Amino acid sequence: MLLFLAGPIAYCVAIAFTDTQLTGSAGAEFTGLENFRRAFADEEFRRAVWLTLVFTIVSAVIGQNTLGLALAGLMRSASRPVRTITGTLVVTAWVLPEIVAAFLLYAFFRREGSLNAVLDWLGLPGQNWLFTLPILAVSFANVWRGTAFSMLIYSAALAEIPRDVVEAARVDGAGPVRNLWYITLPLIRRSIGTNLMLNTLSTLSVFGLIWAMTRGGPGGRSQTLPVFMYDQAFVKSLIGYGTAVALLLLLVGALFSVVYLRLTKVEL
Repeated sequence: MLLFLAGPIAYCVAIAFTDTQLTGSAGAEFTGLENFRRAFADEEFRRAVWLTLVFTIVSAVIGQNTLGLALAGLMRSASRPVRTITGTLVVTAWVLPEIVAAFLLYAFFRREGSLNAVLDWLGLPGQNWLFTLPILAVSFANVWRGTAFSMLIYSAALAEIPRDVVEAARVDGAGPVRNLWYITLPLIRRSIGTNLMLNTLSTLSVFGLIWAMTRGGPGGRSQTLPVFMYDQAFVKSLIGYGTAVALLLLLVGALFSVVYLRLTKVEL
């Protein structure tokens, strides 16, 4: 742990306060908070922060979380063959290597891809989705790939809800919506918080999916913080600046975690 985790983290913290570069880093000098001041004054960094929030909220908080809960609820009342087929299809997208999933979704969204072929067959106009709506395209790709995790978490949580509680609510006249809002969601609140936190942290660090599909383009319109950090550190050789951005990304993840933990805190 000290060698492969604490050591690299401490090293990253140290070089974030220097002007270390990928080439000629032997002459690196201590610059204090200059890298952080540069980040907050950088328009590209502010745009990357905004796109990261959009990507995280759309694909993790809304997409994976909502779709995973819906699939878990539907599979609970479905027949065994339907559960088997649905579970296999959803989990297959999850276990695919990230780069393979990225190329599949790239082929789906490109101008000559599957989505436009379907739209053309329906008589609807198509477009180059990776150019016109790049951040939404990569968000959909992340939802497609990561929903299985939420589905498994919620399937386990729903299985723990006593059936007599649900049946008693139905006898009292509670419909599906009220049953969901007043019975199901409160009973699985801790699972929701755990799922949201894990999905958010994993989505904040997504790099390969976006890099393979759009490389952060066009014009930086899908450049989230991990892609921006990679561009600054390894393309422009600004290791110190890129590491400072990585620490800010770590801070964003920590803030999300604190919020989720406080929202799911149960008073004893």
